[in-house]
Amino acid sequence: MLSRMNDVHDLRLLLDSHVGLLVVESVEEPRVIDLFGRLLVHERRSLYLWSCTDGLSLHPGLARKPVHTDPDAVLKEIKAMTSPAVFLLLDFHPFLEDPIRVRLLKDIALRREHVPHTVVLVSHRVEVPPELRPYAARFHVSLPGTAKLEQIVREEARAWSRHHDRKVAADRATLAMLVHNLSGLTEADARRLARAAIWDDGAITAADLPNVVRAKQRLLDQGGAVAFEFDTARFADVGGLAGLKRWLGLRREAFFTPDEGLDPPRGVLLVGVQGGGKSLAAKATAGAWDLPLLRLDVGGLYNKFFGQTEQNLREALATAELMAPCVLWVDEIEKAVSDDAGNDGGTSRRLLGHLLTWMNERKEAVFIVATANEIDRLPPELIRKGRLDEIFFVDLPDAAVRAEIFDIHLRKRGLAVDAFDLEALADATDGFSGAEIEQAVVSARYLAREAGAELTQAHVIDEVTRTQPLSVVMAEKVEWLRQWAAERTVPAN
Repeated sequence: MLSRMNDVHDLRLLLDSHVGLLVVESVEEPRVIDLFGRLLVHERRSLYLWSCTDGLSLHPGLARKPVHTDPDAVLKEIKAMTSPAVFLLLDFHPFLEDPIRVRLLKDIALRREHVPHTVVLVSHRVEVPPELRPYAARFHVSLPGTAKLEQIVREEARAWSRHHDRKVAADRATLAMLVHNLSGLTEADARRLARAAIWDDGAITAADLPNVVRAKQRLLDQGGAVAFEFDTARFADVGGLAGLKRWLGLRREAFFTPDEGLDPPRGVLLVGVQGGGKSLAAKATAGAWDLPLLRLDVGGLYNKFFGQTEQNLREALATAELMAPCVLWVDEIEKAVSDDAGNDGGTSRRLLGHLLTWMNERKEAVFIVATANEIDRLPPELIRKGRLDEIFFVDLPDAAVRAEIFDIHLRKRGLAVDAFDLEALADATDGFSGAEIEQAVVSARYLAREAGAELTQAHVIDEVTRTQPLSVVMAEKVEWLRQWAAERTVPAN
């Protein structure tokens, strides 16, 4: 209930300031209409609704008629009205590309001192033209809080009980976990997921929680810069990285149940040789901690429109907070915060500033795993101590780890590991990365199939001798990277 009261209070302040243009981005159109209706019911300002299908009508109480369905006509009608009113234009965003309509909206905003109209653009997303930005404000409808979510779950439980004439089986702890997993969703989506969990078997159990999390991930995955990774590895599937594994193991409990004497872990930066296992380590961190994994695609952040890139980052970080507790994997972070050419109009610097501010001030349990290949492009503000807990260097695997990696990939493909000399394979792949070892096993299976035989040690050795690893092809760069990391990072292996 508190979030609803805050919405009414904040919206009243905006309307009392006589803002000319208000933008509300929300998929809960009925809730937005209801919010304005409840706020203005005792006000002297009338509330009008418009859509391209139903036209303009007074809300509530009058039947809708197809009057002024044309966007130009409705703006001219609003401009001509002399009684102060609030106009909700539903899904008007496709019509904002026309310069005449932009000018009409500007005219209405400029006349607000004489006739304090407020035009409200309601849609899932609205890109405000530059000409209108000085006159526009944004209002965000809050998501339901814990109390409201619990009320929704209990309402659905009572509905099931009335239908089946018995109570829903549940305990307090599982109910609390279900409510927590519904956080970040709209009321409609939360109700639908709660209903699915209850009506499946008339009980709220631990078995329902993974299904709710997966459904929540699908709802929040709207094709933006953040993608959900459903295939998270376990550290048992990752060769080496003993130092990183130990570090994470020591901090797992503090992440979930912060202790007054221990600061909860915030994140790590993984740098190293390409193919060394940084990406797999990010996935394995989420798997080991049983957390959802979100991957931030830094390339997907950039947009040609001014300010949209930063908005994409804000939305991505907001999604991560909604999924908390979770792991946020920022892959190749240097591509987002490095402006080598200095010709991106300051976008990279603004991204870096917003990211650093969020890293310092975030309250939700979001553990960052950032990976980087080109560490010379990383700004010093990011890699200094305090932004992240530690910087790990993922080096090429030594002989023992290479043998472990061969063991993992042979078993993964259903092969008898006893038929292979792992130590000999490890000796033959000196300088190989984990990715190159895996590819050697994959390619060797094709050689065996071509020969019509079972995969043997000879097939793998044959493929290894055909391969020039990255440590040879780019020997100078790999050596420079190792020297840089020697005094600045902690070994992950």
